[in-house]
Amino acid sequence: EAQRLGLRAVASDLNPVAVLINKALIELPPKFAGKPPVNPDADPMHMTVGKGKQATNVPWRGAAGLADDIRYYGKWMRDEAEKRIGHLYPKATLPDGTEATVIAWLWARTVPCQNPACGVAMPLMTTFDASRKPNNRHWMRPVVDREAGRVRFVVQDNPEGVPESGTVNRNGATCVSCNTTAPLAYVREQAKAGKMGERMTAVAAEGNRRRLFVSPTEEHVRAAENAEPNMRSIPSQKMPTTAHLVSGRGYGITHWRDLFTKRQLVVLGTLSDLVRKEVRKEIDKSGAGESYTDALCTYLALALGREVDMCSSFCTWHSSRELIGHVFTRQAIPMVWDFAESNPFSSSTGNWMAHIEWIVKVVERLPTSLNSGNGYQADATTAAYYGNGPVIVTDPPYYDNISFAELSDFFYVWLRPLLRDIYPDLFAGILVPIQEEMIAAPRFDDKEGESAKDRFEQLMGDSLRLIQKRCSREFPSSIFYAYKQREEERDGVTSTGWDTMLTALVDAGFQIVGTWPMRTEMANRTNSLDANSLASSVVLVCRSRAEDADVATRRQFLDALEAELPGALDQMTREGHIAPVDLSQAAIGPGMEVYSRYAGVETIAGERVPVRDALREINRVIVEYHQREQGALDVESQFCVEWLREHGYVEGEFGRAETLSQAKNVSIDALRDAHGLLEASAGKLRLLRVDEYSPDGRRRLRGDMTAWEGCMRMAWHMRPGDDRLGVEGASAVGREMGGGVESVERLARILYDYFDGRGDSANAVTFNTLVTSWGAIDKAMREPERPTLDSVAASAVQGELGVGR
Repeated sequence: EAQRLGLRAVASDLNPVAVLINKALIELPPKFAGKPPVNPDADPMHMTVGKGKQATNVPWRGAAGLADDIRYYGKWMRDEAEKRIGHLYPKATLPDGTEATVIAWLWARTVPCQNPACGVAMPLMTTFDASRKPNNRHWMRPVVDREAGRVRFVVQDNPEGVPESGTVNRNGATCVSCNTTAPLAYVREQAKAGKMGERMTAVAAEGNRRRLFVSPTEEHVRAAENAEPNMRSIPSQKMPTTAHLVSGRGYGITHWRDLFTKRQLVVLGTLSDLVRKEVRKEIDKSGAGESYTDALCTYLALALGREVDMCSSFCTWHSSRELIGHVFTRQAIPMVWDFAESNPFSSSTGNWMAHIEWIVKVVERLPTSLNSGNGYQADATTAAYYGNGPVIVTDPPYYDNISFAELSDFFYVWLRPLLRDIYPDLFAGILVPIQEEMIAAPRFDDKEGESAKDRFEQLMGDSLRLIQKRCSREFPSSIFYAYKQREEERDGVTSTGWDTMLTALVDAGFQIVGTWPMRTEMANRTNSLDANSLASSVVLVCRSRAEDADVATRRQFLDALEAELPGALDQMTREGHIAPVDLSQAAIGPGMEVYSRYAGVETIAGERVPVRDALREINRVIVEYHQREQGALDVESQFCVEWLREHGYVEGEFGRAETLSQAKNVSIDALRDAHGLLEASAGKLRLLRVDEYSPDGRRRLRGDMTAWEGCMRMAWHMRPGDDRLGVEGASAVGREMGGGVESVERLARILYDYFDGRGDSANAVTFNTLVTSWGAIDKAMREPERPTLDSVAASAVQGELGVGR
């Protein structure tokens, strides 16, 4: 991104895998900018831009020539590999006798049944589903062969009879033959004894616009079992002993190569040999120089890294989407019982050319014509910062969240043989360096006294002091920090990660002038699916604190905080429309700006007020801000908020409601009959849920709607569903409300905070979505109202607006 702005980009990291990626992004493409490709199929003078009648020939520009060569030699590797080992990847024979290319082979691990009278190799499966798509439902029916002591599988397309659950969970495993259950301890014992096997359960193949599923055959089983990898091409390094990183270690998996089947090791070894030995000879035929050949081999090695991530027995099969999931869905390698084996020679999920094309698309779009970058390996506590006062942007370690070095070995052990001659310093070590890594890992707990926490804080402080010393005084330094403030509460205030980071920044001489959420996390990552998790990195914007900054008393700090933070929150919510899920993070900025502008904050006794206490006060002001926001609502909505806090959406006693209504000076009859916000009968009262505000024609939109009704009706439209109109439906509600609509966003934030505090992700996400869409809703409300019949969902809108058909 710095290069896109015309700046010189210099990137350092201790981890060689990260350095390699940086080199591929900022260092290599500018070196070969504007140069034509060297492969024999390319036009040395022109590249084609556009398609069909719009296609034109223009001189080679940017890194397009480099990208074209990556594609060509990547395909050459694919074709060569298929010649050598294609027989290990047979086609699937369909019921009509025709053949189809296999996308994936589905497998289940097995251990012998604990019942001596059974002895069957019982499959360990989390599900029997091959496809959960409604129009393509398939499942794997187990058939027990007691004489052979094994279970085979028959793929069924009739949804009847599908077991509700698999055979293994966190409590243990159940045999499909005799129903004997065994604890996980038994499964681990058998695995460590070398008795864990694999059973093919289904074959997924390419079809006409849909996946095809067939039962395993002996041909396919033999092809996988007869694969014999060349162990000289396979990494021999051991895994780390850290228990939470690779849970498969508890099942006898001790080396990185143990994460792959024999057939997977064959294809990875073949591709590795092609990069290390033969593709270089092929490139040399073109007369390309050594540096260009090295660059091409770098990108092909990175493609192998992508293949390793999609070609492991720790890849899962997503039955609802009918595709293979890669190994690193999170920052660990959890045990996988039923896995999917990809076909690198297919044209579908996990194939080799898909990895090549991914890299090609990136390289084609990288900025190349402005400035060459530099990626190098360095320890952050001693890194040399180039230039005079550089603009520094960094993404520091997150306390003890991720053991990045140890997990990087998964890729490093495959990359090192291919690239150590090109980057001898970068790949000098047998494994990724871990002793200098800046994380609070248990391995750094010193028996003589120093804890991992103390070590981390010392190193973090050293690196931030170095940054503060070298950074630009004209432009701020930026620190990205993807760590949710309330993720790990201690003393009910904040996470250790935030406390440590902010303390280190303040002690290094920085003043924090802003914290802004930036959407950097993919919505389909594992921990965000159906969850109300942080979807951002938080950018900490920092400037060097004035050398003559004063020391403040705790009272001075609190007075300044209470005077400045509410206005900043107004700006974030009213103008910035910061998502509720990110507000507590963003609010740290103006709060810590007050705290960090001083050389120190002290109590009357002269003791320092730590960052932890400052964060507690910042969160207190945020709570008080929400309370004032609630007080600005109409009395009907205030009643509903209070009732929700006491009872949620379940029934409560009418007597309590009457007491609360009198305190708010509002009529329960009006809440029920005039406003339609609740149901009351038999001495009980209940708030209507969001889904009960469906525009079914019973109640027309009116200008006297309360904030509560408007918020619920808008939220109804913003939830997923074919009958929901999204922004269009929400804006129709807002237009009818008129001037009172501004209170809806205020209420949505209050409701988000309530549901988030209760851990109710579904409802929290609903109101977070309403707030984050407020800019589009506001814009739509200001536009002239469209004729209702112009919408494909006109009937739904008519129901709300009371317009006749």
